[in-house]
Amino acid sequence: MPDDEEPTRPRARLPFVRRSPVDPSGVLAAARRVTDDLATGLTGAGVASATRGLRRLLDADAVGLADLSGRSTWAGPVPSGTRWAALVDEVMHSETSAGRPPLVVLPLHVHDELAGTLLIAGKVPARATREATELVVAALRRARLEASAEQAARAELRALRAEISPHFVYNALTVIAALVHSDPERSHELMLDFADYNRYSLARHGEYTTVAEEFHAIETYLALQRAVLGERLRVQVRVAPEVLAVAIPYLVLQPLVENAVRHGVEPRAAGGLVQVRGEAEGGDCVITVDDDGVGMAPAHAEAILAGRGPEGSVGLSNVDRRLRTVYGSWYGLVVETERDAGTKVVVRMPMFAPGVVAP
Repeated sequence: MPDDEEPTRPRARLPFVRRSPVDPSGVLAAARRVTDDLATGLTGAGVASATRGLRRLLDADAVGLADLSGRSTWAGPVPSGTRWAALVDEVMHSETSAGRPPLVVLPLHVHDELAGTLLIAGKVPARATREATELVVAALRRARLEASAEQAARAELRALRAEISPHFVYNALTVIAALVHSDPERSHELMLDFADYNRYSLARHGEYTTVAEEFHAIETYLALQRAVLGERLRVQVRVAPEVLAVAIPYLVLQPLVENAVRHGVEPRAAGGLVQVRGEAEGGDCVITVDDDGVGMAPAHAEAILAGRGPEGSVGLSNVDRRLRTVYGSWYGLVVETERDAGTKVVVRMPMFAPGVVAP
């Protein structure tokens, strides 16, 4: 061997280590718990537990779930700054993923409709993020199907019992009967309004109608309620001519006006004012139902919109869900309210939408 050549050293042999087989039961159990936690959706009580479970499964720095309003629930330290909120807003608009590790935001599509977003902070492999997204989507899909079946069953039962409020019918007919002798002309007008209202509410309609038809039903309903409540109910109805022909889902406005009267103005001894306005804003039709009644706590309104309100309060959530189903997740209801400060409900719909045509 030449003097300038180093001798070849034998390689050290590493001892053979037999890996213990990974028990999949723990992973499967954690995934099942996440699915169960999301049984009430992204606004339910289990969302915090679901984020903790996802964080453990992914071994992430932090995991968040955000609903359509952008409200997020996190497990782990929330990323500093506002970049994560900007990414959520980007995903809400584009409905595609945004960001890159160590912070990514992924859309959650349920039945081709955006339901929320999944936020992952940390160096998590792309394949793991995809699997986590699929897990959450599957859980939300199951939750929505179960909720829809339950709501449909309740709606069918209510429809069999009465399609309009028996309380309203009784009061309206009582007033009409009382006016038969004292003011027969007024009694006749109210009877025509009552027949017109029932014809619209109970007749077999297509899936869509027009803003003009909905406003006509609103006006007849308010005329009857003014006869019942007298000076306690004040009304203002204004609609711009350019939105009268806009096609909208059938019976999405009348329930909002009924809520304003029954739950806003009627409980007040002094009564109140209900204002209904319809106007065009760019390419959108915006309907506003505003009352200065008793109002409610914002958290209560949020629960009602999410379908977690008391029995019989499904009107707002039903309308919101129908609008989002027809027009997409960026449309629907916006509720502004506070105790003793009235309630304002804003309905936003496109002036024209494919497939939305009134008969």
